[in-house]
Amino acid sequence: MLPETDTLLATPTLNQPIAFERIPTQIYADSNDASAAVAREIAEIIRSKQLQGKPAVLGLATGSSPKKVYAELIRIHREERLSFYNVITFNLDEYYPMQPDGLQSYVRFMQEQLFNHIDIPKDNYFIPDGTLSPAQIPAFCQEYERRIDELGGLDFQLLGIGRNGHVGFNEPGSHVNSRTRLMTLDLTTRIDAALDFGGLANVPKKAITLGINQIMKAKRVILLAWGEHKAPMIHQAIEGPVTDQVPASYLQGHPNVQFVLDESAAAELTRRKTPWLVEEVIWDKTMIKKAVTHLALSLNKPILKLTNRDYNDNGLSDLLAQVGQAYDLNIDVFNQLQHTITGWPGGKPNADDAKRPERAEPAHKRCLIFSPHPDDDIISMGGTFQRLVDQGHDVHVGYQTSGNIAVADDEALRFIDFVVDYNRHFGIDSPEAERIFKDAAEYLRTKKDSDIDTAEVRHVKGLIREGEAKATCRFVGNGVKNAHFMKMPFYETGKVQKKPLSEEDIQIVVDLIREIKPHQIYAAGDLADPHGTHKVCLDAVMEAVRRLKDEAFMKDCWVWLYKGAWDEWAIDLIEMAVPMSPDQVMKKRQGIFKHQSQKDGVVYQGTDSREFWQRAEERNQATANLYNKLGLAEYEAVEAFVRWKF
Repeated sequence: MLPETDTLLATPTLNQPIAFERIPTQIYADSNDASAAVAREIAEIIRSKQLQGKPAVLGLATGSSPKKVYAELIRIHREERLSFYNVITFNLDEYYPMQPDGLQSYVRFMQEQLFNHIDIPKDNYFIPDGTLSPAQIPAFCQEYERRIDELGGLDFQLLGIGRNGHVGFNEPGSHVNSRTRLMTLDLTTRIDAALDFGGLANVPKKAITLGINQIMKAKRVILLAWGEHKAPMIHQAIEGPVTDQVPASYLQGHPNVQFVLDESAAAELTRRKTPWLVEEVIWDKTMIKKAVTHLALSLNKPILKLTNRDYNDNGLSDLLAQVGQAYDLNIDVFNQLQHTITGWPGGKPNADDAKRPERAEPAHKRCLIFSPHPDDDIISMGGTFQRLVDQGHDVHVGYQTSGNIAVADDEALRFIDFVVDYNRHFGIDSPEAERIFKDAAEYLRTKKDSDIDTAEVRHVKGLIREGEAKATCRFVGNGVKNAHFMKMPFYETGKVQKKPLSEEDIQIVVDLIREIKPHQIYAAGDLADPHGTHKVCLDAVMEAVRRLKDEAFMKDCWVWLYKGAWDEWAIDLIEMAVPMSPDQVMKKRQGIFKHQSQKDGVVYQGTDSREFWQRAEERNQATANLYNKLGLAEYEAVEAFVRWKF
């Protein structure tokens, strides 16, 4: 079962050191609780300084990680009357060159996310200037640091962490004594930023950043990290050696630092990945499965070949002492894995379902697949989608967002030209449609990189994604009658940055579930999604399910979570594994190809250069290989699911 995500987890205090961790670390169930805790600490610093009649000097960060911290500070300001009159802030960095009103400008970011909503004096916040000439930058950087030093240094520094371990824009190779300077951005950083800039070619190659030296002099440092995609680097920064190749690792030498993580970002830490090496654990069924599968994969041995000595030599003697011999453990875990595998994701009719992941009855189920974008259904669970249709279930797909920002401008122009030419050829007179398409085309031909698409352009791009989704539904034999285009409002900003999840968004999900009354719900549990849309869509589904859980039809509804194009469930968490033959893998690929606007150069494909069909196939094949390595049957590919027991 997927762990609950809305309660604060117990964590060791700072006087109970974790042997593997070289930085004090606090792990929260989710980023909401974590952000609120950090905001409270900042508020206390501000209030304390006010009582002393002194300014509170804060170092601030940008990016997705601190947004909820800033939102909570705004709430505290409005509801608890926290004043920022004595606050002086210095931002970590800014792209270069960059105009302050640019869409990607950190000046604009800070104003929109914090400064415009609090009472901080305008002269009290400082952000590196992206408009300077190269000759002016050295003097500016010296003055930036001088101002901080004159104020007695930073009382508090808020940080995020890049996928390559950078803090600020101190890229790998930065020295611990590096000063504020103009920095050439690492390719990894530019790829990660391509989402915000509409493509890698538009991302600046340089940035002005506060140096490591000034960060290390701050009296208090908190680094935030959310999501699975941050987990590998968090592990290196906290448990690895101090190295200039992971600039965040320098924080191991700071006297008053803390990393604040959600469960996903902490997933690679030893206390989460192999907790039995850190402390005593309760050897329940879940923990035993985790330990045995990890041991087998670490030793590259099938489960049934593990010996008592393997357990004793790898930190699992306590497990043997409490539970029994390797032979019994091996068989038990092997059988658990075997029972996850099924070719009947909707349940096998007229079969004993005691050891199957799904119920046999009802034989024909109503299934509702929630697809955050118009292609996640086929990319993430296309083989299962096909099986459900082939096996006679009533399958519905709820496409939660329009996906319009992921359509390239030239693709939209091609579509517009087709519609206009079609209407002219057949003499179709539709003045309103003509105006919409004409306005959209004119805008696209004069659009600047920093411009937000108009409503007309977003509508055109949304129609393209909707048509592709319908093509996929027809391809799997489901037709389009069960395709539901939900167009959740939080997504419709025309920008990568979305609106917060609203009551209207949640109600749309509630209404669809209530209309279909499904026996199965499939939702994207992919928290590694770097764009954040999957997480928002999952939050909406979970909240909708919680609200509906007492209705009669929900008593017979199971919720299955799939992963997306970025990651896969850990083998010990998988509760349903749907195998695919080579022919089924090829058919899934062809279904993904129906999304032509997402092929051959995706607008927002994240940090992975592979196309979505390649990612999906390699991920599904890797899951199949894990089962095979553990000694189970060899399949071409496997799609995996975890059940959320709401």
